[in-house]
Amino acid sequence: MGKLVMVIDDSLPVRKIVEVCLRRQGIDCLTYADGLEAIKTLAKRRDLLPDLVLLDIALPHLSGYRIAQILKTRHPRRPVIIMLSGYDSVLDRLKGRLAGASAYLTKPFRTEELLTVIKTHLRESEPSGQQAIVD
Repeated sequence: MGKLVMVIDDSLPVRKIVEVCLRRQGIDCLTYADGLEAIKTLAKRRDLLPDLVLLDIALPHLSGYRIAQILKTRHPRRPVIIMLSGYDSVLDRLKGRLAGASAYLTKPFRTEELLTVIKTHLRESEPSGQQAIVD
């Protein structure tokens, strides 16, 4: 079964770049410009739970921190959350971790760096004995 990554970022160029990179790696991708829209979709479609969420911090309606908290409250083990942000302070990184993020990438990022972090966390999210090959 393939992996599913949800990208929540209000920047269309970021969403498109990430989507193209993931699809080239054979990873399915859903994109949202608004975290509230993504949360509503997940509430309606209980069968749709991504393996990993790339989540911008500065979003309309709800902050990325709040969205991460909602996701982790509803689904403590999955999805893995990776925060994306233009902010790079220790406080921002700490707030991301406290909200449930497993990693934090600063924009702008290199696509190679993004793919490495995604692949690492997708492997780690596999149940024991069922490591996915996503290279």
